[in-house]
Amino acid sequence: MKVDLGDLSAFVAVARAGGFRDGARRSGRSASGLSEAIRRLEAQLGVRLLNRTTRSVVPTEAGRGLLERLGPALSEVDVALDVVNGFRDRPAGTLKLNVPVSAARMVLPRIVPPFLAAYPEIRLEVMTEESFVDVLAAGCDAGIRYEERLEQDMIAVPIGPRVQSYAVGASPAYLDRHGRPEHPRDLLGHACLRHRFPSGAMPPWEFERDGEEVRVDPSGPLVVEAGGATDLAVEAAIAGLGIVGLFEGWLRPHFDNGTLEPVLQPWWQRFSGPFLYYPGRRLVPAPLRAFIDFVRASAGRT
Repeated sequence: MKVDLGDLSAFVAVARAGGFRDGARRSGRSASGLSEAIRRLEAQLGVRLLNRTTRSVVPTEAGRGLLERLGPALSEVDVALDVVNGFRDRPAGTLKLNVPVSAARMVLPRIVPPFLAAYPEIRLEVMTEESFVDVLAAGCDAGIRYEERLEQDMIAVPIGPRVQSYAVGASPAYLDRHGRPEHPRDLLGHACLRHRFPSGAMPPWEFERDGEEVRVDPSGPLVVEAGGATDLAVEAAIAGLGIVGLFEGWLRPHFDNGTLEPVLQPWWQRFSGPFLYYPGRRLVPAPLRAFIDFVRASAGRT
């Protein structure tokens, strides 16, 4: 039986994404094109592969079996085709990265423009997601995450600042009205603007000074989802609604221009910077290899 490879790729994209719209976004194809490809594939195989409702798209038992075998096989096809890149003067193709919003905001802007200028035949696609993901299952070549969230079978390459701080700040007007905290536990008496991860976890604020570690779980009038809604919490803090906790690099411009004032700065906790990670169980595609080499060379120049 001859089956079109594009139709198989369409099925994998939709099944992994859980929907035609997200599948289209991840694959670079149209939702209608994906739908037509899967209808054609199901007709040719004589079996339904996806159960479709108005809210979700879920593989059938046959679909799950096909996806389990087909995903790794298509990845190997991509790797085999990428061997051709080794005969080019410059690597070409698409590089897909899965990163948290903080990395898209604070790490990639210094790397992406010179990288794409150096490799004009590479097309970079960046997807933002706060939770740790299997980059291959997500249809990506690599991701960026922090060390405590990396799996052991991943190869990790340092990227961006190697030391970061978690900062706390509020508007001068808020602090004039409510007082300036002198100890992290003082935050329990303040309005604090929190963020929650998509998993539902809302991590406590952690502080450290002279060997003393303090964790507090303050409350306040606003909770936002980490990532996409984080700027809302920053703007609320600037407006005087409360105290916000976030990466220092994210808040630094507001500290510098005076719209926010650092709070408890001697207590700010420092931690290691992020890593570019990718699976070590497969050959590295040429666009990713070029990006890794560029990141390492950039680190050597700083």
